[in-house]
Amino acid sequence: MTAAERARREGVGEGMHSRGGALRGQPEHVLVIGAGLGGLRTVEQLRASGYEGRISLVGEELHPPYDRPPLSKQLLAGAWEPERIVLREPEKLDELGVRYYLGVPAVALRPGEVELSDGSTLHADAIVIATGVVARRLPGQPERVHTLRTLDDALALRAALEQARSLLVIGGGFIGAEVASTAKDRGLEVTVLEALAVPFSRALGDEVGAMCGRLATEAGITLRTAARLEGFLEPDGDGAVAVELADGTRFSADVAIVGVGGTPQLDWLADTGLDVRNGLVCDASGRVRGLPGVWAVGDVAAWENVEHGRPHRSEHWANAGDQAAVVAAAIAVADAPPPAVPYFWSDQFGLKIQLIGRPELADATLPLHGDGLSGGDVKGTVVGYLAGDRLVAVAGFGAARRVARYRALLGNGADRTAAQEFARSLG
Repeated sequence: MTAAERARREGVGEGMHSRGGALRGQPEHVLVIGAGLGGLRTVEQLRASGYEGRISLVGEELHPPYDRPPLSKQLLAGAWEPERIVLREPEKLDELGVRYYLGVPAVALRPGEVELSDGSTLHADAIVIATGVVARRLPGQPERVHTLRTLDDALALRAALEQARSLLVIGGGFIGAEVASTAKDRGLEVTVLEALAVPFSRALGDEVGAMCGRLATEAGITLRTAARLEGFLEPDGDGAVAVELADGTRFSADVAIVGVGGTPQLDWLADTGLDVRNGLVCDASGRVRGLPGVWAVGDVAAWENVEHGRPHRSEHWANAGDQAAVVAAAIAVADAPPPAVPYFWSDQFGLKIQLIGRPELADATLPLHGDGLSGGDVKGTVVGYLAGDRLVAVAGFGAARRVARYRALLGNGADRTAAQEFARSLG
């Protein structure tokens, strides 16, 4: 029996369908592909926006929708178990009137229909794609070298760390740094290899990225930057994972993880003829260009962006929810939410790093609080990002209350002078 037949027989998610179907102007059936944060938030926002038609949710994993940020932190540390990160249990999906298909990924898209891996086909008037990314692997990467994207990935890495004394992290971005921080707290010897000369420079710029690097080294992490990986070496007698850099330097550890970003999970759209290598290109309301009746949210969606002057794709947690609200309003024929200020955070080495706004637009930084940029204590440092004279982003290190106060300032398009005066008012 296919997943679609089983769901129909069991009446899964029929609770709200008895209300009489969609309202005038709304599609009769919305099909959401991807049961992660973006897909779940789309479902929730559809109901919150007054959508009364049928909703189906398709997920590749058997797990109910869960939160990914704790995978590299609380869950990896063993402080939380999997049930703690579940966002909505199946019975709660039932309450929303959602028919769900878990463990059966989509394999093909045709006008008005999606084929699943078990051979069943689902028809819909509106389709929302929220399949996220898959962890990128390096050429020649052995199977025993971990990546971290899913709950199963995190549990496998956690089990490996319980038997290890050392960890090698290839990639010093946010995932790599968070895993390194968690492993260090567990007492492991940790080495991080980062290809960039300054860690986080692409996301945060050289000055702020250097502070992230300081957090790692001050915590006792061995950080090697400008490290160009030549390849993986054959395992030695003690079973350690070993790599060699282009300069001939070799590193080894009991366990290794590669954290070098992700690739949009869109291979199943190969027959559409679209170039999906960097996501699905969408208009400013999430409609996919070239696919009528299809929207996209989250990591796979490159939305038209006035600030960038081109489609822009963001893999931040808050972005998925913000886009879901916009798409749900469009499908439900409801008022669109106000524009959101982008937000991101990362917990590592005892500090919460927060970022609001768009640092990629900046051409200069502006010290607002603390002495981290001048070599002082990183904790308490808040940095502004300027594009010309306009404040476009604010980053903070262990300064949550202060960072939150800058959200309205960013939304109002404040300039350098206004940002400095505001900083002085906060003390």
